Amino acid sequence: MAFDGFSDQTLSRRAMQAELLDAETELKLAYAWRDERDEAALHRLITAYMRLAISMAAKFKRYGAPMNDLIQEAGLGLMKAADKFDPDRGVRFSTYAVWWIKASIQDYVMRNWSMVRTGSTSSQKSLFFNMRRVQARLEREAAASGERLDRQTMRQMIATEVGVPLHDVEMMEGRLAGSDFSLNATQSTEDEGRQWIDALEDDAAQADETVSHAKDVDTLRIWLVEAMQQLNDRERFIVRERKLRDQPRTLESLGTELGLSKERVRQLEAAAFGKMRKSLETQCSEVRNFLS
Repeated sequence: MAFDGFSDQTLSRRAMQAELLDAETELKLAYAWRDERDEAALHRLITAYMRLAISMAAKFKRYGAPMNDLIQEAGLGLMKAADKFDPDRGVRFSTYAVWWIKASIQDYVMRNWSMVRTGSTSSQKSLFFNMRRVQARLEREAAASGERLDRQTMRQMIATEVGVPLHDVEMMEGRLAGSDFSLNATQSTEDEGRQWIDALEDDAAQADETVSHAKDVDTLRIWLVEAMQQLNDRERFIVRERKLRDQPRTLESLGTELGLSKERVRQLEAAAFGKMRKSLETQCSEVRNFLS
């Protein structure tokens, strides 16, 4: 079932008009899809239980996600359930599908709650959807008994109630405290106020680092040119073709052009690198002696 282009009301109306499946019909459709990949059977099964998916999606409206998006995620969960459902287990499809629908909606809500990842573990997911409810109940119980709970005690009680580590409660409390803010928002109400993005540290290289890097590159280039001058024409040709081309040539192609074996070209290349390494080591030694 495609959901794009339909309003919440239209989807709900169409779902409510779908047939109600008895256990025997449901089982036949499930077998037809599993064993024969009968798409008509799958469509009928999905359509019949879209009312269940929409009903579950409505329970998550308080998290601020568009209802149409929640319904689409619920539909995806329903289709996953249909694809993985095993009719031989003797369980009604609706009972099995509830888990997949809920998981799909919850994953969507957590992905879109904030640009910062809200949580990834099962304990963090449980905390995200239960923290406020548990906190409200604990506050009611404390008020009824005349107790006053400080924030740290409340966090510890929530962690114990939900069965998660205390640091997860502290992290989730910060995540749920407020929504994301734009870095382009001004820090004050003044028209010329500085934006928050202006307060971020610049990761780009500083001027002194840029100059130093450029100088090092120039020095290295000079050393490489001098090292190349220590080679004969054939060695320079091999090094240039093997290391300085955008698409380095193979030993075999160079051997064919020079009338040499591939192994001989490799030996010449190794000898050329040895000469260049010796030249560069000499240059580095002279610099160290100059600085010492």
